[in-house]
Amino acid sequence: MTHDSSANDTVLAERRGPVLVLTLNRPDRLNAWNDDLERRYFALLYDAEADQDVRAIVVTGAGRGFCAGADMADLQEASTADDLDAGRPRPRTFPLTVRKPMIAAINGAAVGLGLVEALYCDVRFTVPAAKLGTAFARRGLIAEYGVSWLLPRLIGTGRALDLLLSGRIVQGEEALALGLVNRVVDPGGLLDAAVGYATELAASCSPASMDVIKQQVHRDLDRGFAEALTEADALMLASFRHPDAAEGVAAYVEKRPPAFRPLNPE
Repeated sequence: MTHDSSANDTVLAERRGPVLVLTLNRPDRLNAWNDDLERRYFALLYDAEADQDVRAIVVTGAGRGFCAGADMADLQEASTADDLDAGRPRPRTFPLTVRKPMIAAINGAAVGLGLVEALYCDVRFTVPAAKLGTAFARRGLIAEYGVSWLLPRLIGTGRALDLLLSGRIVQGEEALALGLVNRVVDPGGLLDAAVGYATELAASCSPASMDVIKQQVHRDLDRGFAEALTEADALMLASFRHPDAAEGVAAYVEKRPPAFRPLNPE
């Protein structure tokens, strides 16, 4: 596998109030994913989950790209390795289960694994010229890293198959029309827009509520309505006993910002 000389620089971390900004930082490689970047990224996410002062996370890329996919040197090594389990990068799906809101600020190319990492975030902002694509079929690969589960649920089966089978590139406005991203903003305002959105979540929304809602949405993707409703009723009763419920109502009645409790580490 290829390794950067300074693994701690592969992802930069910056606090903006209650928001942690993580910047994939291999700009000379369009932030292509490798083992060092993965280890650093996941370590920072684990730290963010444990840090009660971090209430939301924004992920972006340095330079011209968000993430151009797996590093080609790694893919070349994997395609010739006898022991594939040892010879290929194995990104985990941990970001999908992070308990705090994750917002992708897609500043440029998000292709293959790079697109998947953006899909692991909860909300996606992008710029008009950003290039998004699956690429797998054009590399002789398959729908990797759970994208065959994620993409149809996000944009529908037909649209997902179009993007997966063709590997074609879509840009900002088409990505928005497909439902692949949530907002398209001017390049100069991308990070500020994503951080502003994350800051609003941090200021106005209960961390406990957002954690439970994220879990509900992902569980309910594979359940019937009756089962989802039964669990929601039980969770609603539990939420009434949480201090954030009383605080949320009081803040609304008193016309003041809420002072919700930080998310307790698990």
